[in-house]
Amino acid sequence: MSKKLIPEINIGLIGHVDHGKTSLVEALTGKWASTHSEELKRGITIRLGYADTTFYFCEKCKLYSTTDKCVKCFGECKPKRAVSFVDMPGHETLMATVLSGSALIDGALLIISADEKCPQPQTAEHLKVLDIIDNHNIIIVQNKIDIVTDEQAMKNYNEIKTFVKGTVAENAPIIPVSALHRTNIDILIETIEERMTTPERDLTASPKLYIARSFDINKPGSEISKLRGGVLGGSITKGKICVGDEIEIRPGVKIKDTYSYLRSKVIEIIHGNQKVQEATPGGLVSLQTELDPGLTRGDTLSGNFASQPDKLPQNSSTIKFKIELFDHIVGVENDQKVSLHINDALLITQTIAKTVGIVTSMKKEVAEVKLKIPLCVDKDDKIALSKQVSGRWHLIGWGKIM
Repeated sequence: MSKKLIPEINIGLIGHVDHGKTSLVEALTGKWASTHSEELKRGITIRLGYADTTFYFCEKCKLYSTTDKCVKCFGECKPKRAVSFVDMPGHETLMATVLSGSALIDGALLIISADEKCPQPQTAEHLKVLDIIDNHNIIIVQNKIDIVTDEQAMKNYNEIKTFVKGTVAENAPIIPVSALHRTNIDILIETIEERMTTPERDLTASPKLYIARSFDINKPGSEISKLRGGVLGGSITKGKICVGDEIEIRPGVKIKDTYSYLRSKVIEIIHGNQKVQEATPGGLVSLQTELDPGLTRGDTLSGNFASQPDKLPQNSSTIKFKIELFDHIVGVENDQKVSLHINDALLITQTIAKTVGIVTSMKKEVAEVKLKIPLCVDKDDKIALSKQVSGRWHLIGWGKIM
């Protein structure tokens, strides 16, 4: 049996709707969108839009694949590296999450369909976000080459080259594939392995876990002596967390009119569908703690952060940030211009945390917002800004905490 590897990096999948993102993930991982989750041991499951896979290499044929048997000679392949593909639901949700939480994504696959003119609206918006976070670790996937002629494919290729000129993707390789027929998937994997190397991680730094899920795994009617503590699920962006570590969770839970942080002990870790003694950045992590499961039930702690005690920033009920507004409101027809005024309500996204606030002050390019739910932010953290238009929240820009 091949060695089971733990994911080392998170690769985001971005692109216009119906350009084949779901099919590509299935071609790379064998998982369909409805099962993009890490099935964790003993009933612990996190449905977060992560799909893990291991890349294998055949020394004889010099081919990459996602199976331990070579697709050409059927011989044994060696496992090279495990990766996680992050497919966050919702166009604007994806943009806001990537924009405010660039630490979650080590690289990106920009999927562009060969059978449509480039760029499509969401393609342009997604690339704009990569430009803002200055992520050059990009591979462009020209999908659906099986349904176009050679001439159409080349025309689309030239449109892509023109589209990315002057952006962070200007020098990104363009890999033509057919996700449906698994064409050139080996070449795409090889390109990922060559260009998206695992970054050096400072495992001595204080850890930071983005909590995306929290839940109670106890079955109704369980005996008190057999009850298990609450579970936290998410992604570590720096440092490491070990079994036995004490962790602190902020902003925490609301008690009367204020939010108080929580402290607990890690008693079990699942990482890459394996029970481990320590968890590091890359892929999904599940921590079983000594927390009262009532505190973690139903994603109550989703949007919180966890680290060592006293290592996270203090909770902030008021934030001041430098404003960077887009030219137009994302997702609204007719390129409606962005405007922002005192007393406007904003939806603030800090990676996976969301809160609503009211603009209380605006001076030149600096705004101050009073928050309904506090955020655990540090200086220079990025936040995504959304404003209500026609009854819906739409992304209008971003800010950097001052």
